[in-house]
Order: sequence, then structure tokens, then C-alpha cells
Amino acid sequence: MPFFICPNCRRRSVDLDGREGFSTQAAQCRSCGFGFLFELLEDYYPSPETGFVVCDREGRVLAVGRGVFELTGYSDGDLMGREVVEALGLSDAAPLEIVREWGVRKLGQSLAIRTSAGLAKEVTADFFPAYDDDGGTLVALTPRS
Repeated sequence: MPFFICPNCRRRSVDLDGREGFSTQAAQCRSCGFGFLFELLEDYYPSPETGFVVCDREGRVLAVGRGVFELTGYSDGDLMGREVVEALGLSDAAPLEIVREWGVRKLGQSLAIRTSAGLAKEVTADFFPAYDDDGGTLVALTPRS
């Protein structure tokens, strides 16, 4: 049974009626209307402070969810189309590369990002591969204290 998460409002859904997965039109969030949902292999419970970034198969930012601005100080326009590792100053690109190459999840990665003010911020990063033909990645960033 496919699980979906909205990168914008973080609402989770299960494809019980086949509406999310079998349409030629990208599924949109039933709660907030965000343009698409990200399919997960298993359900995922993000922190209320988690921000989501959706990337294409080359790691360029396609969508920025709620919470990213609060965490990084970057607006959607600052990140869209840029390579996520460079744009956010991720301290280690290896987890993203593993996810992209092997199609596996990497959860609980202790990394640092660079905020728009140039400050290093410690985060826990979770990386999810896309299970569709597009081959993108969902990056979930949660601040660590």
C-alpha cells in the first residue's frame, strides 16, 4: 500500500482508493492543494519543525515545502533550480549520492547546513528516493538542538 506525504503541509496519506498513484495527472495534496505528493515506501512521521525539499534526479531543487524558510532563511526563489548540496551548503553529499545511486532511504543523518546568513546549523537529514520514473529525491531537514 503506497504512502504519500505532502512536502508543503506534511500531511500523510495512504492510497486507498487508487487516486494518488494511477492518474496521468500528478496527484496534489487533498489538504493544502500543493502541486504534488511524494510517494514513500513506508509511512514517515516528521517533526513539526521539519522542512522538505524535493529534488529532481540530478539533485536540483524542484519544490520547497513549508518549514525550509524558517530553518534556512532561504526563500523558494533562492533555492529553485539550484543543486541542493550547494544551495543549502550540506556538510556531506554522500547520503544524497547513495540514495540517488541505490534507491534506498538514508535516515537520521547528522549534517550541517549553511543558512542564508552564512551560519552553520546542525540538522538531522532524512533522504528518500522517488519511486516513480522521475527518479527524484525528498530531503527532510529537522533542526537539532
